[in-house]
Amino acid sequence: MPSEPATNADVRAQMGRDGKRAAQKTVLEARQRLTSSSGTRSDFDFEMMHDYAASRRGTALPIAAIVVIVAIISSFWVPVIFSALWAGLVIAGLLVILLVASRFSTHDPAKFNAGQWTTSFVAAETLYGVTLSLLAVATWLGNNGEVAPVMFAMALVSIGANAVVTRTLPQASLMSTLPVTMTVALSLAVLGGTLNYTLAAVVAAGEIFFLFLSRQLYRGKLEELSHQAEKDSLIAELEEARQMSDEARRHAEQANIAKSQFLATMSHELRTPLNAIIGFSEVLKSELLGTHQVPQYKEYAGDIHSSGQHLLNLINELLDLSRIEAGKYELHEEAVSIVDIADDCQRMMQLRAKSKGIDLVFSVNDNLPKIWGDERAIRQVVLNLLSNAIKFTPQQGKVILVVTRSADGGQLISVKDNGPGIPENEIETVLSSFGQGSLAQKTAEQGAGLGLPIVQRIMDLHQGRFDLFSKLRFGTEVIATFPRARVMDALAPVTARRNKLEIYSQAG
Repeated sequence: MPSEPATNADVRAQMGRDGKRAAQKTVLEARQRLTSSSGTRSDFDFEMMHDYAASRRGTALPIAAIVVIVAIISSFWVPVIFSALWAGLVIAGLLVILLVASRFSTHDPAKFNAGQWTTSFVAAETLYGVTLSLLAVATWLGNNGEVAPVMFAMALVSIGANAVVTRTLPQASLMSTLPVTMTVALSLAVLGGTLNYTLAAVVAAGEIFFLFLSRQLYRGKLEELSHQAEKDSLIAELEEARQMSDEARRHAEQANIAKSQFLATMSHELRTPLNAIIGFSEVLKSELLGTHQVPQYKEYAGDIHSSGQHLLNLINELLDLSRIEAGKYELHEEAVSIVDIADDCQRMMQLRAKSKGIDLVFSVNDNLPKIWGDERAIRQVVLNLLSNAIKFTPQQGKVILVVTRSADGGQLISVKDNGPGIPENEIETVLSSFGQGSLAQKTAEQGAGLGLPIVQRIMDLHQGRFDLFSKLRFGTEVIATFPRARVMDALAPVTARRNKLEIYSQAG
């Protein structure tokens, strides 16, 4: 139960952190909008103006070349002095814009003031637009009928070019195109005639169209920046979450290591006095120092001995599990015969099986070669599997131990019983440390739930596999499979058995 309040506290703390983070984000966005000149975010304003400045610097030379070409062409209809003067003024206005853009590029972003720089850029673009608007003077200096179409074409080109180049600063787009539009359209209207009226209308419509296009490009860029900001924010949150996850994992690993070290230390400290208790209780139970005057003392000594053995087995399991989890469980590998190990184990468990009226059957394939593994660990695997099967199988039941080849050429140990079985939704619990199923708790002896987890870990250390198959009312089968790489086929098959471990009952 103490874990529930701790979990709830962690959940509340996480919710508090999320709420605080959301509030900070809202305040930051509100502050950005209040300090923005476009009503979006001040950092967006900086990116927009940076893009504008870069665009102006990148297109300055081509625009200057176009101005010179236009001046040369216009000299066929207007005086050369006017063409040269007009071109010089336009290029001078362009240089003013470049000067402001260069200053912006070298300005400290931390000291960025959106309103101040917007005013500077708009003022420079207004000056540039006024110089372009002098193009209308050409109608009064040349042949009006021939100059009008040329002036119209030049005006439309300048409007389109400026609107596209200044797309990320709408105010600049307006002030760089509006003067030339107004003066050229007015001049064409003053000249009169259907053609000139039409050209004036087209110039005005071109101004509207290119401003609309510029605004659309501006919105597209703004949306792109918004998506980029959201992506950066998500990446930052994911990075923060990853760091928190890594930190939590490190704490969990440290806690797990500390727990394993504690269990290992305490298990070792507890085993020493337990061995003395078990030894002296064995002496008392066997009446080696004389017959007890009270018959119950022998029974009590037997209870002490069996309880001490049970506790010692539990401590040994805890010690093994803690060593495995701490990475301190080392395999002492050699060539061993699974057949001999399984035979010894089933002989050791025969007495317990007979006491419950369980038929323990041992089946083995002939000529199985040895494998490379840890004999003590493999023996522990077989004993744990047999012990569980006998423990959970009812009286007059049956347990089958099989040692044979696996499908991939390895070797496997299978223990099958006809006990009550395990519900499918409890299999994961049964395989976890200290986990026990509901039916097992009701029908079997008390245990710590460490047998199968230890078997799993030992099989992992042998690069093997452990499988559990169970169905209610049909029993359970567990299979421990050793990989093909550990089978020593190069050695002679095991034909001669070593001496069997003989176990006799007191009655026998």
